[in-house]
Amino acid sequence: MLLEIKNLKVRAERQEILKGVNLKIKKGEFHVLLGPNGSGKTVLAQTILGNPKYKVRQGKIIFEKKNITKLSPEKRAKLGMALAWQNPPKIKGVKLSQLLDKISKRKIELEELKSLLEKEINVNLSGGEKKLSELLQVLSLNPKFVIFDEIDSGLDIKRIEKVAEIIKKEFIKNKVSVLLITHRGEILNFLKPDFVEVMVDGKIICKSQNFKEVLKTIKKYGYEKCRKCIQKI
Repeated sequence: MLLEIKNLKVRAERQEILKGVNLKIKKGEFHVLLGPNGSGKTVLAQTILGNPKYKVRQGKIIFEKKNITKLSPEKRAKLGMALAWQNPPKIKGVKLSQLLDKISKRKIELEELKSLLEKEINVNLSGGEKKLSELLQVLSLNPKFVIFDEIDSGLDIKRIEKVAEIIKKEFIKNKVSVLLITHRGEILNFLKPDFVEVMVDGKIICKSQNFKEVLKTIKKYGYEKCRKCIQKI
């Protein structure tokens, strides 16, 4: 098991956001986490990567059989964990190529991304360019495990297809473990996850290998229907 989340309860600003999350991801598996806005998906991602804003009240985060619950974000990154931000920060005066020279652990040969190298990081970029820039930064780290947080948010269908193509080619085919977080689901028109989990109100309430059936149910009945029709965890 590469990553295991055990009964994770997390609080921020005196409010309990995660209410006993359980999740297992094996090496090379591709998981998708669906859920409405405010369900706790991004908080889970930030907690896995060690954001100190979110306080773990109970539970454990196990990575490669090591308890990393109290490790700093820097140490988690060194273990091979990475996160593609939902809203990546702007860094004026620093070109993407300069950053990659500092952090890159692999040579990037994707022609469709090279046009971004001489641009400042997330400065005056379109929504699609920001997502591609974030993909490039994560790819350069050569991670073992990566979380894509709403990577399809704000993109048109053509850009979603391009992002999905890169994820499939550079991460999934190379057996990088992936947790892709989304509430829209359109990106799943171009990707086939091993498992889909659904989060509602701070809990992962169900899990399935039949992602098409999950999406169909959500679109027809809403997220609450998942409590009754999909395998419970």
